[in-house]
Amino acid sequence: MEEAFIQNAVAYAAQCNLQLAERLGFGIHGIIYVAEDKSASGRTAVKAHREPEPYFREVSAYERLREENISEILGFNIPQIIRADNSLFVIEMTIVARPFVLDFAGAFLGAPPDFSDEIWADWEAEKQEQFGPRWPTVQTIMASLRFIDIYMVDVSPSNIAFLD
Repeated sequence: MEEAFIQNAVAYAAQCNLQLAERLGFGIHGIIYVAEDKSASGRTAVKAHREPEPYFREVSAYERLREENISEILGFNIPQIIRADNSLFVIEMTIVARPFVLDFAGAFLGAPPDFSDEIWADWEAEKQEQFGPRWPTVQTIMASLRFIDIYMVDVSPSNIAFLD
């Protein structure tokens, strides 16, 4: 049986005159498809969320980025929100090329999550291992986001992706 959040992506596409194409990604928070506008040439990304909380966090982060007129940080492209459906928990956004920063469903606005010092230390050690010598660049990107009160904790090489 098709999961409800996938059905939401299909319903969103139908109401917006979009045709869903290949899957761009799939993760803990949902699924992302390429969408093609049936009435015009153009491709966007449609992300359907499993749960409302990550959906609303992600919408809030993209709206904050739009308010601040930020489409890239240190040359890393950031998708721009086109529209969102609060009843279907679906976000439509631009598709960006590498290098990029994306997936704000695990981000927090206003303040970081209240983790213990031990959890933060373990988190940082894991991220240093994942990114290796690129970790300082990732830290600078995260600091730039914190400057506008976006605290990104779901950081991995798949959502902060370098050119190579």
